[in-house]
Amino acid sequence: MAPGRKIFGRLPIAAGNVIQIGGLIAATVALGMARSAHSRTTAVLEMLLGWLLLYFCCHALAHWLVGRILGIRFAFYTVGGTGNPEGWPVGVGWVFKHLPFFGVQTEKTSMQNARPMARAVMWSAGVTSSAVIPTLGSFFAWRSGVPHGRLFFLLAVGWSAGTLASNWRSQTGDYSKARRALGR
Repeated sequence: MAPGRKIFGRLPIAAGNVIQIGGLIAATVALGMARSAHSRTTAVLEMLLGWLLLYFCCHALAHWLVGRILGIRFAFYTVGGTGNPEGWPVGVGWVFKHLPFFGVQTEKTSMQNARPMARAVMWSAGVTSSAVIPTLGSFFAWRSGVPHGRLFFLLAVGWSAGTLASNWRSQTGDYSKARRALGR
């Protein structure tokens, strides 16, 4: 686990998967409801809810899914603040350190036995999904005619670019872990 990461709790893999998949389904429902909401305010709130659920529920699940496909085993999920607060501006980093993000703990032996490329791809999957999946959700909202969807899509693209850039620069971010797995 990331040193200094504040952990609020642990979940068995099955429970974490159910919660995160449920969150992704709820995000899809919220984005679908935003398309047909009868008030602009409701539509925007549903769009924001959908985006937040996508953002919070795709990262650790992507690590787990890609890792399992590549033969990496996992012990449990964690719920806690970001393990990469220094990758964000001071105020945002502090907030993210206190939000309930999912994390996933690999089994030590499994990681030691995994090929370097498998470890690198597994590490890269989380932050990449955190950038791509919510942005696709905001694109869907825009193209579906949700009020302010285009503006929100542009903001989401900017947020995703910041997510990728902050993670790329960070010494504790997933991309840094991927580079270390490859010996770079």
